[in-house]
Amino acid sequence: MTSFDDNRSEFDSLRPGDSTEQGATRRTALKAALGVGYAAAVLPVAAQTAITTPADGLKAGPIKYTVNGFGVPAYAAAPAGKTGLPVVLVIQEIFGVHEYIADTCRRFAELGYLAIAPELYARQGDPRGYTDIPKLQADIVTKVPDAQVMADLDGALAWAKANGGDTAKAGITGFCWGGRIVWLYAATGKVKAGVAWYGRLVGQASELQPKHPVDIAASLQAPVLGLYGGKDQGIPLDTVDKMKAALATGTAAAKASSFVVYPEAGHAFHADYRPSYLKSAADDGWQRATAWFKANGVA
Repeated sequence: MTSFDDNRSEFDSLRPGDSTEQGATRRTALKAALGVGYAAAVLPVAAQTAITTPADGLKAGPIKYTVNGFGVPAYAAAPAGKTGLPVVLVIQEIFGVHEYIADTCRRFAELGYLAIAPELYARQGDPRGYTDIPKLQADIVTKVPDAQVMADLDGALAWAKANGGDTAKAGITGFCWGGRIVWLYAATGKVKAGVAWYGRLVGQASELQPKHPVDIAASLQAPVLGLYGGKDQGIPLDTVDKMKAALATGTAAAKASSFVVYPEAGHAFHADYRPSYLKSAADDGWQRATAWFKANGVA
C-alpha cells in the first residue's frame, strides 16, 4: 500500500541506471496513466469550458493499494499536512480515471476532503486509449464484475484511513457508469451518503451485474442524491420514477434519498470538457452535492 509521498518519489527521481531521457519517458508514461490528460475517446476536448483546478496547497497524485493481491492504481488529493479528513470516493465515467476525474478530486480536496478515484477497470484493461466507445464497452466495461468494484472501493477506504482520512465521515460520488456504482455502494453500509450523477438505474441481471440500483433501492444504508438530466436519451425519466417508487418502500436511508432532474440537461452535463456540459446544471448540482454531504455527516 503506497502513500502520496511514496509516489512523489517515483514521479520526481530517476531510477538507478536511468539516463535523463529514460527518466523523462518514465515520468511521462506514469503521468499519462494516472489522471493526467484526457481519454482518447473524448478528444477533442472542449477546451473553452474545461476546468483546471491547481494543486497548490494540496497533496495530489497517483497512489496504489492492494486488493486480493492486485495493485489497484488510483488518483488521490487532499489538503497538504492535514489529517482526520472526511473522505469522498470519486467514481469514474466509462473512460476511466483521466484528467476530468483527477480534477474533480482536486476540487473536493480544496474543500477539505481526502478524495480518491480508483482505476476500477485496471484488471480488465486501460480504457483511456480507446477511440471507439462501443469497442471500449465490449472489450472492457461489460467485463467488470460489480463484486470486484465493491471490493476495490473497500480497499480505497482502507487506504484513505491509513493516509489521513476519517472513514467514519465517508461519502461517494460518481458520474455515468460511476453513478450506478454510487447507488450500489450506498447499500453496503460503508459510507454515510452518496451523490449519483446520471447513473443508470435499471437493467438486465447478469452474472457480473446481478443487481441494479432499482433492485437494491429499498435496502440503502446511506441516503443518495440523484442528479439527472431531463433530456438524457439513455436514462428515461420513467426509470427515475421507478427508482423513486422503490425508495419509498425502503429503509430510512432509502426514504431520505432524493432526485433533482434538470429539464434542459442531457447526459454528462457535469463533464466540463465535453459538448454535453451545461454550466447552470453542473454548478447547481455541485452546490447540492457538497451540501448533501455536509447535511449527512460527510464533512
